[in-house]
Amino acid sequence: MKEEDKLRKVLGTENPFRVPEGYFEGFTSDLMSRLPEKEKSDVFRAPTTWEKIRPWVYMAAMFVGAALIIRVASSRVEVSADGQQSVMAEEVMDTETEMEYIDVVIDNSMLEDDYSLYVYLTDEGDE
Repeated sequence: MKEEDKLRKVLGTENPFRVPEGYFEGFTSDLMSRLPEKEKSDVFRAPTTWEKIRPWVYMAAMFVGAALIIRVASSRVEVSADGQQSVMAEEVMDTETEMEYIDVVIDNSMLEDDYSLYVYLTDEGDE
């Protein structure tokens, strides 16, 4: 703080940046006189048919694209050329994964045979 106080005493606290007297009085007229004259064109051009319907076409394309994306993302069944439906690879993979887990659980269930598992599963439904 001591050094700042010394600088303020030497330099003072007034603003060193100043605008000359009367600078802004004729500024606008002087600036306008320096600019080149611009041609005024009052020609009104009617929009073409494409310019009129272009926003609607873009919006329709956006909705069609969104519908297609949703349909592709939500479809889980493929239809082959002969009209038969086949399950997609994702669903087959899920089924295979589930069967692997079921096989591990059955192997670790310590049941003596398949009949014991059947009895266990049917008894669960009775309760």
